[in-house]
Amino acid sequence: MENWFNKVFPFFDSLNPEFKPGNRIIDCFSNHFSFYLFRKKLDYLFKSYIQQLNNLAIESSNTPSNALLVTDASVKNNMASSIAHVHVHNKLIIKTLHHAVNITSTEAELFAIRCGINQAMHLQYISKIIVITDSIYAEIKIFDLSSHPLQKQAALILNDLRVFFNHHHENTIKFWECPSKSKWNPY
Repeated sequence: MENWFNKVFPFFDSLNPEFKPGNRIIDCFSNHFSFYLFRKKLDYLFKSYIQQLNNLAIESSNTPSNALLVTDASVKNNMASSIAHVHVHNKLIIKTLHHAVNITSTEAELFAIRCGINQAMHLQYISKIIVITDSIYAEIKIFDLSSHPLQKQAALILNDLRVFFNHHHENTIKFWECPSKSKWNPY
């Protein structure tokens, strides 16, 4: 039976310390991360949410300890593109663009998130990372403790987050969803 799971989920790593009870990031650092989901039901709510993102970007640009990470990924003709922009104090600090074949848009999105988080956490004085993405459900997968094909990528991101959270007890990361169709300026 265990061998069967390794064939279905070739990236499943049951021995990874990120998935052991008591050591999991959701057990140790549950108050260090949060998710803000977009729910378009009414036009005025949509405008209000976009205004919240605008305020978040302005606040972030005025605070040198905040890193605003904007990511996107897409797949066309079996070619995936992922991009991550890291802004600090209203300046584009890092831009990474990667291309890959035979991967899903979720994998590309997680890769962009991982690259951006890794870059942002190594900048001096960063204590808050704000991730803006159009694929919030990919980010939620990072914290999904069940076995799934993206678990290995999730473990790598969780390891980076553990280092970031351990660096200072007030370090946080926030994930905000921003649909591509919103035409939000920084996106």
